[in-house]
Amino acid sequence: MSDRVPTTGGGMSPGAGTTTPVSSGLSRLPPPDQSVLCSAICKCQSTPGIGKDGRKLNQVCVSGRLKELDKLLSGRSPYKPEVNYDMTQAPPEPIMDSEDDTQPHGWLRGWIDKYWGDPEKDRPNWKPKRGYIRRPDVVIVNNPNRSPYQDNIRLVVEIKFPNDDPTDGQLEAYALIAGDENKVVLLQAADCDCNEVEERERQAEEKVEYTLPAAEALYTLIRLYMRGRLPPLPGGSPAPVPAMP
Repeated sequence: MSDRVPTTGGGMSPGAGTTTPVSSGLSRLPPPDQSVLCSAICKCQSTPGIGKDGRKLNQVCVSGRLKELDKLLSGRSPYKPEVNYDMTQAPPEPIMDSEDDTQPHGWLRGWIDKYWGDPEKDRPNWKPKRGYIRRPDVVIVNNPNRSPYQDNIRLVVEIKFPNDDPTDGQLEAYALIAGDENKVVLLQAADCDCNEVEERERQAEEKVEYTLPAAEALYTLIRLYMRGRLPPLPGGSPAPVPAMP
């Protein structure tokens, strides 16, 4: 059996070295998405958390804040961070919790051990670092009450901080997940104007209680939460996301 990963059309993925055009920066993000993601990015640039080796954990910080947001909204946030996808299926399938299919499976290694050999899925023998599993930074869904399958994906966002570039085949794989290369957005942290974000949120704090329409108020509350201006959830921040097996 081939080790290559099938495309959404049932063929084979293009592999490393090919180029999939993606929209860079904020241009492909609607204003509410810009606000929420840039709020998290700016917060995590200023207070990223530091790993044992001294590295800034910017990506872990953004993922953690988006996970806390999803908990705050009872699992109904449209922003789904760090969802693993099985790239051997066409289209790629999200690996979700068996009891709540709107939430990612919490233990990838356990899922692989239990389900990878399912004969009905016709997967190749498991080998690490072959691109069989991909994990976008953020999947934005149309309906938070449904799993992030391809027909429910509005955008796939890859967030990059300074000195961090996409790996070979990464954006191409995300285009397979989204089903359309135009649904993949590469968002550089530098694209966010953090001074503007700070000023906008200062103004929002003054009027968020009763003066905004309900939908705008919700997004404003989300932005304020992402910037740490609302009380944190009980239990503190989630643990860092483990490395892919």
